[in-house]
Amino acid sequence: MITKLTRRAALASVAAFGLAASIATTASAEGMTFTMATSGSETDQRSVALADVFAPMVAGFAAYKPGYNGTMFAQGAELEAIARGNLTMSITSAQELAQFFPEFSIFATGYVHQDAAHQVRVFNDPLMDPFKAKVEDELGVKLLSVMYLGKRHVNLRFTRDEKDIQTPADLAGVNLRMPGTDAWQFLGKALGASPTPLAFTEVYTALSTGAVDGQDNPLPTVVDKKFYEVTKQIALTSHLVDLNYIAFSKETWDALSPEQQLVVQRAADAAAAYGRLKQLDQENSLAEYIRSQGVEIYTPDLAAFRNHVQAQYVGSEAAASWPEGVLDRINALGN
Repeated sequence: MITKLTRRAALASVAAFGLAASIATTASAEGMTFTMATSGSETDQRSVALADVFAPMVAGFAAYKPGYNGTMFAQGAELEAIARGNLTMSITSAQELAQFFPEFSIFATGYVHQDAAHQVRVFNDPLMDPFKAKVEDELGVKLLSVMYLGKRHVNLRFTRDEKDIQTPADLAGVNLRMPGTDAWQFLGKALGASPTPLAFTEVYTALSTGAVDGQDNPLPTVVDKKFYEVTKQIALTSHLVDLNYIAFSKETWDALSPEQQLVVQRAADAAAAYGRLKQLDQENSLAEYIRSQGVEIYTPDLAAFRNHVQAQYVGSEAAASWPEGVLDRINALGN
């Protein structure tokens, strides 16, 4: 189970520990070690992009030390670890950032981002500047670039004969694994399901034992984590064009020379671009492989899902923290 942190408690904890230098930083930028923690696997495209693209580009002044599958820090603990000075970088989500800064939930809202290109336009637009600045100033975390995780779909252990998902009403009573943050849990409810908070590393076992009825992830994640072995169907809801940010220690960043900062920024952007292309390619090619493993894939009533999900956010507490006009600006950057 993921421990939820309120913004006040999390920031107070960071303040108590301070931003003292530790394994993530040294007094000199030379000979540094960039530690990176993720709940993803070594073969996850985001992990591969950082190891194959980011690491070589910064190798002239920093070693790269990744920790996969939540072995270095548990899922949900990475941002606080960076803030405390115990970690250099992570692959974090808008949902995790919303635990500290509720306004980030706008980037985790169902059917807001249209595609991978839209994500990049939003991240690079001036509308993001206040969001980035707040994370730097209050948490000591710099958001370097945006990574494309993919379109998330509902993946269930039931056969389609047992449960055919066409509208949100068909998900009533389904225990759908969602990460434990408030933003994720709200989205699960908005989809019509009964969201169950569970660490990513526990999902396969929970599906195999029936502790949960399903999970939501992009097709590449279904293959990477072998969820097709313990599920029977995927409804292509495309309810979230999901993203991650490359989060980096502001203290480590400030210890770098301007030239090194430029290298780190370029390395992050290059890794994000590489991972984005690989993820898109996998998304476009993996459906047939998943079908060959006995999983039925189909498209439900997307209009019904889109209308229902978006209606849940209107006037909700989840939307109360959104800065005025930002949603309109995000939509204006779409196709």
